[in-house]
Amino acid sequence: MTVSRVPEEMLLAYATGALNEPLSLVVASHMALNPESRVEVEEYETVGGALLEQLEPAALSDSALERTLDLIRLLPDEASAPNQQICAPVKPQPVDGIALPSVLRDYVGPDLDALPWKPVLRGVEEVDLRLSNDGTRTRLMRISPGVGAPRHTHGGLEVTLVLEGAYRDASGRFARGDVQVADGSMEHAPVAEAGGMCLCLVVSDAPIRLTGFLGRLINPFIRH
Repeated sequence: MTVSRVPEEMLLAYATGALNEPLSLVVASHMALNPESRVEVEEYETVGGALLEQLEPAALSDSALERTLDLIRLLPDEASAPNQQICAPVKPQPVDGIALPSVLRDYVGPDLDALPWKPVLRGVEEVDLRLSNDGTRTRLMRISPGVGAPRHTHGGLEVTLVLEGAYRDASGRFARGDVQVADGSMEHAPVAEAGGMCLCLVVSDAPIRLTGFLGRLINPFIRH
């Protein structure tokens, strides 16, 4: 499965607040780089608001206000909310020469090189982002020009947003603002284009599975 934009059902889920924090971050960052998706989400939100206005008002009990205030007191802090909805993005802001969506900049800070990058393969580094702990992994990956990942498939869903540069695989080319959605039906070996470093935001809910004889030997040591 592959697309260059976030799928419609994911955009709708974002508009209704149904996405978890990691996928909300992907969608909000994608919207900052893709005006078509931003307009589509705004249309969903407009329709939702119109539907709410058509609902008949319901009578409240005498204790409704007191119970609402009690619930507000029990809410966690925004930073610790397990499924925090990421707000709609604004204009991308430069970080180390890369115009990152401002919503993502809030997570990574002003200096990409200061992040605790870890080598994955020769020419491939990654750093995990601290988001809601629901079994989903969120990370930045930067891939040197011309470097490719080993051929693999996926144990679950993997959503990749290109933030800078571009990469190619058998399904096509993915450049800044493009999204690739992969699952167990896809087997590919992405390669960064030679023009420059490729920076991606990746959200996955299961480890990848390397294919081939060597891959089967390495798979038990791959962490999610």
